[in-house]
Amino acid sequence: MAFRSILFKETNEAAKTSEEEPAFFGDLNLDQFVSKITSDFQEYDLATFYYSQLPDLDSILYRQEVVRDLENQSVLASIKSFAGQMRLMRQRLEQGKKAFYKYAIQKGFLTAVDIYCSAVERLALDICARALESTGMRAFRGYLANYVSSPHFRGLVNEISNLKTSLAKIQYCLLLRGDAVTVRIPEDESDYSIAVEDTFEKFRREPDQRYRVTVREIDPVNHIQAQVLEGIAKFDPGTFDALDAFCSSRVDFIDSTISRFDREIQFYLAFLNYVGKLRGAGLKFTLPTLSTTSKEVNAQETFDLVLAGKLLDEKAAVVCNDFSLSGAERILVVSGPNHGGKTTFARTFGQLHYLAVLGLPVPGRNVQLFKFDQLFTHFEREEDISSLRGKLQDDLLRIHEILLHATSQSIVIMNEIFSSTTLQDAIFLGKKVVDQLSTLDVLCVCVTFLDELASFDEKTVSFVSTVDPINPAVRTFKLERKSADGLAYALAIAEKHRVTYDLLMERIKG
Repeated sequence: MAFRSILFKETNEAAKTSEEEPAFFGDLNLDQFVSKITSDFQEYDLATFYYSQLPDLDSILYRQEVVRDLENQSVLASIKSFAGQMRLMRQRLEQGKKAFYKYAIQKGFLTAVDIYCSAVERLALDICARALESTGMRAFRGYLANYVSSPHFRGLVNEISNLKTSLAKIQYCLLLRGDAVTVRIPEDESDYSIAVEDTFEKFRREPDQRYRVTVREIDPVNHIQAQVLEGIAKFDPGTFDALDAFCSSRVDFIDSTISRFDREIQFYLAFLNYVGKLRGAGLKFTLPTLSTTSKEVNAQETFDLVLAGKLLDEKAAVVCNDFSLSGAERILVVSGPNHGGKTTFARTFGQLHYLAVLGLPVPGRNVQLFKFDQLFTHFEREEDISSLRGKLQDDLLRIHEILLHATSQSIVIMNEIFSSTTLQDAIFLGKKVVDQLSTLDVLCVCVTFLDELASFDEKTVSFVSTVDPINPAVRTFKLERKSADGLAYALAIAEKHRVTYDLLMERIKG
């Protein structure tokens, strides 16, 4: 197939990328995730690629295939090397533009073109020798092979080679007399370089001590060197005329398709760079299986991407969880003590599904997910007095919007709904909402303090965040599939402090 894009199977998909962050990004901490992984890739403007889910399974599989190729370390190393050289090429171009003198500008341009040609040729050789399986990478390999053998590119390479050879052959003499510098063609002057080295050899000390100094190469040519170069140009006008012509005629030397590949491949590199650190800590990632028909979903050893990154930075352990829905099951009702990992679990469920429809690996193993059409979140928010609405009214309006736009193909994630009203009202409203979600047949995670919702109907499944059985004040952050019983946690606390009915009666009798 003809190569179009390494990100999009169909050309028109690229035009549909959104410039706006999805509404649910903040609730799922995906805004933090995208900011984190793209922080070292600012020049590529990658965020928009993460804002747009792919339209169908074929497009998702197209990206998954590319990821599999890039998980081959030799392929990844070749792509990273190419990307690094392209970045260096752009830096040299920018340095040339900031220079003050003609030949400094031309030096920056010539160096940039040389780096570009070398990078493209190197990549063509590297990926030609690699076993590639993805449609995208194989199509790009074919495009690259045709490009490097094209008359246009070969002409560019030959021009650079001829210019470098001609410039390297130029010899000149400098005559220094007081403040005057004279540039002239060499005559019968002897080469004193060997004699100078021999003279200073006795001052050499072993071993050599070297000092590295970082030099900002913005304008490597100063005003004296610029005038010397102008003098040299007069001795060899043919070479410098050729340099002028080259810099004028090769302004658009970068191939647009290769430039697009260079930007788009960073989408994968930024993600895999972050994932590599988590994998290094023993955490699992896999390319999920997706279905547009089956809502049976499951994952093992999964976790919150953002929280995992923070915990590893703090040298803390990452707790993984499993989940599954089968048959008619659609709604995960998550209950348990506060700060026990319930909200983290809800975010994990959303992150998994969204990363999956971007064609990326997801945290965990044996992951099977549903290809949704829309993702909605309802997380608790502080009351906004400027809206002139109470918190309960605001909750109801937000949930109404979700129910109005959700379809049977949607995913809904709700966190602590109706916590601002009385228990009886919260139960009444919560059951109404779950009934609507059940009727819509959406996949849903509902984090709640209302145990009554956990056994609402055959579509609801109860998950409970657990505590240490020895010390119930300690959260394990593990979630188990079991019946919700708020009294279980209360009883554990009462037993710890010896205030259960039986223990109190013993103390009274004693």
